Amino acid sequence: MGNYSYRSSEMSIRVYYEDTDAGGIVFYANYLKFFERARTEWLRELGFEQDKLMEQSLGFVVKRVEMHNHAPARFNELLRIRTELVHCKGASLLFKQIIIGSQDNTVADAEIRVASVNVNTLKPTRVPADILGEMKRVD
Repeated sequence: MGNYSYRSSEMSIRVYYEDTDAGGIVFYANYLKFFERARTEWLRELGFEQDKLMEQSLGFVVKRVEMHNHAPARFNELLRIRTELVHCKGASLLFKQIIIGSQDNTVADAEIRVASVNVNTLKPTRVPADILGEMKRVD
């Protein structure tokens, strides 16, 4: 799709007791849930609700994750999750996401490849032009 600048987003999330282990530290797999929520909110900010997209047979599925844990997040901590789409090609989206702790430290970061699929066939489908248009930064 060329060298475009894509919209990015940031959201906050509170760590709840259910997100932690017995020591009050966030269980690592929950970072994936936080990343998922942030991508959903990013899409919502663009004006697209996933339930409406699914009614049109369009869905997004995670194809690959590379995550690095840097520091623990703790119970009741307010985290920020930055989401940036760094590449879009056909039916493939590459996101860079970072979880930032309350001390402005990097808690975890990930590169997440997401595929656009037809939810009925689970076959890859191109990202629709209207969604792609909203993804591109308009300065």
